[in-house]
Amino acid sequence: MKKAEVFEFYRRLAEHDPDPQTELAYGNPFQLVVAVALSAQSTDIGVNKATRALFAEIDTPEQMLALGEEGLKQHIKTIGLFNTKAKNVIALSRMLVDEFGGAVPSTHDALERLPGVGRKTANVVLNVAFGQQTFAVDTHIFRVGNRTGLARGKTPLAVELVLDKVTPAPFRVDAHHWLILHGRYVCKARTPECWRCIVRDLCAFKPKTAAPKSARCKTIADA
Repeated sequence: MKKAEVFEFYRRLAEHDPDPQTELAYGNPFQLVVAVALSAQSTDIGVNKATRALFAEIDTPEQMLALGEEGLKQHIKTIGLFNTKAKNVIALSRMLVDEFGGAVPSTHDALERLPGVGRKTANVVLNVAFGQQTFAVDTHIFRVGNRTGLARGKTPLAVELVLDKVTPAPFRVDAHHWLILHGRYVCKARTPECWRCIVRDLCAFKPKTAAPKSARCKTIADA
């Protein structure tokens, strides 16, 4: 994708959604770290359901330690891999208390030291909680980057580095939100909905998918 096309790609996404937000529910950086750690191989909707009652009670690592691993499991047992995730959340809470005074750090290196926190999670926290220009490449962004030609790469890190290189300044803070949402709701894994995509003419994916019959009939009826 050429430089001018990249700018137009983001411009349209920004015009369509001027204030994109993460769909994970959280109240402070600590809750965000926990929510993102819990979201691995789980949906945001599922995590939000599990953390609704949890976050009403727990909003500091000290409180999480007081709740304990077994207490945490009772809140998140509907989430996949909840046993491992509960262990990691308690361990990261302990590290935050012991090494960071209970505060969530704002650097890659420090965040990635926390149990259960990898590069993607760190990028989400740095972007959402601290407004840093990071690109958290999940399966949606990996797919969108490669399928559209915006940022091709064989690994999430490769895609991240391309995005970091090609994304223009006006769009860098919100870029990963737009790409995740676009991948989640339009550029879907099995069947991308090209027929309603606002950047379809800029996208390298071929052949473009046509609107399903029901959508075509609705369009004609609306006209």
